[in-house]
Amino acid sequence: MAYLGKGLGSLTTANITVDKMTGNGSTATLTITLAQGVNSVNDISVFVSGVMQRPGTDYTLSGSTLTFTTAPANGLQVVAVSHGDSVLDCVADATAITASFDNNSVPDSAIGSLAASKLTGALAGAATNLTSLNAAQLTGALPAVAATNLTNLTSANLTGALPALSAANLTGITSYTKSASDPAADTNPSGGTGSVWVNYTSGETYVCTDATTDANVWYNIGGGDGNIQPYTFQGSNYGYVYGGTYPTSADVQQFSFTTDGNATDVGDQSVQRQSYTASSSTTHGYCAAGATGSQNVIDKFAFASANGFTMTDVGNLSFARYNPAGMSSDGYGWCAGGNAPNNNVIDRYSHTSDGNATDWADLFYGTQAGSNGVSGITHGYCAGGNGVSDTIQKFIFASQTNGTDVANLLSGKGQSGATSSLTHGYIMGGSQAPTTKIIEKFPFASDTNSTSVGNLTNSANGLGIFQPGNASSTTHGYRAGGDDTAGGTPQDIIDKHSFSADGDATDVGDLAHVQNYLGQGSQY
Repeated sequence: MAYLGKGLGSLTTANITVDKMTGNGSTATLTITLAQGVNSVNDISVFVSGVMQRPGTDYTLSGSTLTFTTAPANGLQVVAVSHGDSVLDCVADATAITASFDNNSVPDSAIGSLAASKLTGALAGAATNLTSLNAAQLTGALPAVAATNLTNLTSANLTGALPALSAANLTGITSYTKSASDPAADTNPSGGTGSVWVNYTSGETYVCTDATTDANVWYNIGGGDGNIQPYTFQGSNYGYVYGGTYPTSADVQQFSFTTDGNATDVGDQSVQRQSYTASSSTTHGYCAAGATGSQNVIDKFAFASANGFTMTDVGNLSFARYNPAGMSSDGYGWCAGGNAPNNNVIDRYSHTSDGNATDWADLFYGTQAGSNGVSGITHGYCAGGNGVSDTIQKFIFASQTNGTDVANLLSGKGQSGATSSLTHGYIMGGSQAPTTKIIEKFPFASDTNSTSVGNLTNSANGLGIFQPGNASSTTHGYRAGGDDTAGGTPQDIIDKHSFSADGDATDVGDLAHVQNYLGQGSQY
């Protein structure tokens, strides 16, 4: 639901300009059109693929040139919104006449050359007769003037306090929509990225920073707050990994997305498990299935829980399984495929009310041995599995439609880590022979094979990694723990890799407990 924030209590002017570019991986500057009233880099809002950047950190402003700390990656849409404030309090200059005034009646022909000293007492002249009056020549109280009679006024000539102005009267903005309601994530503006939307009922003003079909992002500018955007899988605060082996554990571990560092043990599952699946709502983390007794339990916990919590058993899958692929969508968690037995069932369970999962649809192929779940905005993806499968399958969240085979990984693999940006799915490591530490990605916008974009660190022994935990922030993908099949050594490494630029992962911390066979993780 859109946020209904405060209105434009005393709107001055709509000093809004929007500039766009498409990243190419090397261009780090963008010349923008500065709106009147822009005083610093904090007056410029920049979005890369719909993700808001930090002024002064991710970009700087010199004159009308934006300089990015890191050049936007190839194909990413960049939107720069310049929003300055102007104070409106002046009326255009004029002269005065020497004619006398009688009975408060002034002929139209007489207005236009009045000296300030001649204007005293009450006036009742029609607003349509005021055409060339200097603000310095108007003193004392003036009668109310209808807004429809104010024309050809520039913001530089309007100073002082003005009454509230309805946003419905804003004109002169290129590619904008006036409406009595807010835009929605599926509004799909004809002007695309950079379109402006004005809600003249509440006074809220929005600019479209991501025009992905049916998944638009509208950023609230001006005096309002509360953005409009579709549900996104990524978090901005913490990543979580659950349970595992070596030693067998029910621990819930948490690590920060905002500061690199080690994880902490913050709670426990309701039952110990490994080779499970996980999902995330905006308020809770979920864990389902598992290899310990082929469990069908669905656990959840609130991200706001105090340390030392125990997850709550809130329902069951349609049948017990382990090694499934997990995804998240707006309002639901998904559990696809898995062992015990090898199956193609896609279960869906609610994030808004506790209860059992529903057998929703089927994958194109049944999976086992750790297929990898990736969450797009409109589709779920199941990559690899069956020990050596290289298949990328996808299914739509919005209807009970079976999955399709749409592309391939670089090679057959299972038991990998999987992370998701807004535009791509990432597969990390895997149990192919030999194990691999390759990071590969595939796009959501087209059914295209994956490409290699970097490597995990796996700094403990330099070999490959399989079955790590994973979590996705708005800017990076994280791998946590895992195992090396060649050396049989469980890992405590937390790696992260960038979504904005291809490259190798970096080791940013350690788990609180050495774990592997973690499967997927949650993010907040």
